[in-house]
Amino acid sequence: MEQVVLLDESGTGIGVADKSHVHHAETPLHLAFSSYLFSPDGRLLLTRRALHKRTWPGVWTNTCCGHPAPGEDAATAVSRRLADELGLADVRLDLVLPRFRYRAVMDNGVVENEMCPVFRGALDHDPTPNPDEVDDFEWVAWSEFAPAVLAGARPISPWCVRQVEELAALGEDPWAWPVGSVDDLPPAARP
Repeated sequence: MEQVVLLDESGTGIGVADKSHVHHAETPLHLAFSSYLFSPDGRLLLTRRALHKRTWPGVWTNTCCGHPAPGEDAATAVSRRLADELGLADVRLDLVLPRFRYRAVMDNGVVENEMCPVFRGALDHDPTPNPDEVDDFEWVAWSEFAPAVLAGARPISPWCVRQVEELAALGEDPWAWPVGSVDDLPPAARP
């Protein structure tokens, strides 16, 4: 049974809960991560969430999202989920938004409530998606994607919208974004 790390307002772990039971109308604050993988020419790998996902099924989003296991740091969790969801190994990752946090509510009342550090990585080939996790993928130029999301013209997950707002503020070139400090991560996500 996959578990998520529950957090207090400082980002310190205060317990664990089964992932299958944590997302509901009163989802507690918990630890997550998001990642954005780019090709050398600046194209972003987007994924469409599997249709049976409890939260935002069938919705397009960033490359990979997930939850660190109890005792697992965020970067290790990203690598684990990239392998599980997309068949990707040995992706070099950089922390770009160590303090990202959001809360979003689905039409059916299910809530996401996460401290969710964001990572950037490089990829020069197509993934091999796990159909239990990913329904589809596409490569899109960041220079087209970010403005479309910011204008509300590109349907995307709510966390991705908010992340794109913060990432776009770092600059137009994803490879020029500054690397964040692990000291700024929630304590539960640090190595």
